[in-house]
Amino acid sequence: MLKNCANFLTSLRLTVVCLGLAIIVVFFGTLAEVHIGLYAAQAEIFRSFFIHWTPKGTHLRIPVFPGGWLVGLVLLANLIAAHIKRFQFSKKKIGILMVHAGLIFLLAGQFFTEIFQVESQMRLPVGATMNYTEGSRNHELAVIDVTDPSHDSVVSIPEALLAKGGEIRPPGMPFTLRVKSYLPNSTPAGPMSGGGPKLQASQGIGRKLLFTPLPDAERMDDENRPTALVEVVDGGKSLGDWTVSYWLAKIPLARELQAEFGAMLNVTLTEPQKFVVAGHTYEMALRPTRYPKPYSITLLEFKHDVYPGTDIPSNFSSKIHLSDPARGEDRDVLIRMNTPLRYAGETFYQASFEEGDMVSILQVVRNPAAATPYVACTLVATGLIVQFLMHLIGFVRKRAQVPPLPASAKPPKVLQPALAGKRSAP
Repeated sequence: MLKNCANFLTSLRLTVVCLGLAIIVVFFGTLAEVHIGLYAAQAEIFRSFFIHWTPKGTHLRIPVFPGGWLVGLVLLANLIAAHIKRFQFSKKKIGILMVHAGLIFLLAGQFFTEIFQVESQMRLPVGATMNYTEGSRNHELAVIDVTDPSHDSVVSIPEALLAKGGEIRPPGMPFTLRVKSYLPNSTPAGPMSGGGPKLQASQGIGRKLLFTPLPDAERMDDENRPTALVEVVDGGKSLGDWTVSYWLAKIPLARELQAEFGAMLNVTLTEPQKFVVAGHTYEMALRPTRYPKPYSITLLEFKHDVYPGTDIPSNFSSKIHLSDPARGEDRDVLIRMNTPLRYAGETFYQASFEEGDMVSILQVVRNPAAATPYVACTLVATGLIVQFLMHLIGFVRKRAQVPPLPASAKPPKVLQPALAGKRSAP
């Protein structure tokens, strides 16, 4: 049994099948991006073990084809197993060993990148200081104890728990949250607007500002804007329910809502949702996931330059001040389009800005496996060069060992082909 499994795992046919499946996954996954969007295609096709099919009118997820992770893992296992079984170390095969090691390193590095890479953003108004970044496509429910004016106590609840619904007990807090409804994507609506079902709360802003569900965002530039209806329960007694929404936590969106609905509803939409339990004041916000940093960044200046006489940008740059007392960092840094800042295992790119050129948006990437593609390509290229040079040197040595012909040796007689017939004289 084990022998059959080993033969199957090291089979060249398995390699060919995996490569064929990879081509199919890449081809149809690229086409799927047009219909379901880039991020949905990555999650459902490339970053999954199986591609599922959901029949209309049901919630069933039926696996119908291997996903990108499964194909990649099987191909990696096949390469390692075949290498262990068939490869015999010798000086003549050092180059081949390096090439195979590079391929294994590339596949493993990409897998670790998919698992551990974290992308976030830092929104910096000129003169502002930030010590955290925000996830661009993931969210959290933050429950904040703001009773002590000197510091806040924060408990963050992942979006996945909100999506499940039910009761959630924030650690260290004397109440329970009951998720009554959750909308993965939503849009605001007034109380008199038409449309489908609306989310309305008994407390806070949600009494006047309602939200309706939307399909998941598909285009690359779009994003889901979730909303939830959360009830606060203290000792079995309901204190009411509140609407928490990404629309209210994202500063540019909250300002848009204030301009559109604030005067009509006679409310201030940028105020946080508050409630009181046991003499403590708490705030709730459904916001982008925050990643705290042990250092702070201050935006000193932002420049948005264009070519003279055109609207074509020639330069985006942010002059920042980096302060990290623990590491002794206290310096100014210029971040430009093609000149990122690399610090503390993270890379800061100049990504975008807001109208008015007073707010810069930095894309922050943490990837522990960022060096693996460079190492893998170096190994493959070096292995090919080494193998080529070894064959070239061996060929040259064999040519040098061939004895030359003696000087008295006659050249070989060249046989002329017989004429088919005689030519007649002119």
